[in-house]
Amino acid sequence: ELFTDVSKPYFEISGKQWGIIGLGAIGNKVATVASAFGATVSYYSTSGANTEQPYQQKDLDRLLAESDIISIHSPLNEKTDNLINKDNLNILKDNAILLNLGRGGIVNEIDLADELNRRNIYAGLDVTIKEPIEPEHPLLHLGNPEQLLITPHIAWASIEAREKLLEGLVENIQEFLGE
Repeated sequence: ELFTDVSKPYFEISGKQWGIIGLGAIGNKVATVASAFGATVSYYSTSGANTEQPYQQKDLDRLLAESDIISIHSPLNEKTDNLINKDNLNILKDNAILLNLGRGGIVNEIDLADELNRRNIYAGLDVTIKEPIEPEHPLLHLGNPEQLLITPHIAWASIEAREKLLEGLVENIQEFLGE
C-alpha cells in the first residue's frame, strides 16, 4: 500500500559530520557537495602538507571517532597502506559509514570484515586489494551483508570519464612524441 519502502532507516546528510581522508582535487569536490547538503566537513591530510583548507583539519583518530560518514580519496602509498585497520576501526561511531573510494589496501579488508561482523557500522568499497574480489573473501561472507556495498571500481566507466581518459592518453602520446 505504501509506494516507498521504509523498512530500513534512511538518514539525511544534513547535520552529519563528514570526514574526508585525502583532501586533494577529488576530496575537495566531495567536501563541496557534502557541505551543500548540510554536512559539517573535516579532513585528515595523508601527506601532512595540506593545511590551507576551509575545513577543519583533524588527526586520524579524532576524524574517525567523530565522523558519521568517512570517505577516502587518497592514493595508496607508504603513508596510506593499511591506514584503516583493527587498531582504529573500533573507534568508529555506531552506525558510521566508511567509504573507500581511493585505492584497495588503504583499508585492511580482513579487519573491516571482522568489525562489520562485530558491530553495527557500514562500509562502501569502490576498490578492493584484488579485483575482482575472490569468492572466499571474508567480506563476501558477512553475518549481516546489508552492512556492505561493493562496487566494481566504476568511477571511470561513464562515457564522459572514458572520453577524458582517451583524450589524456592521446595527449600523453603526443607529448612523448614531441608533437
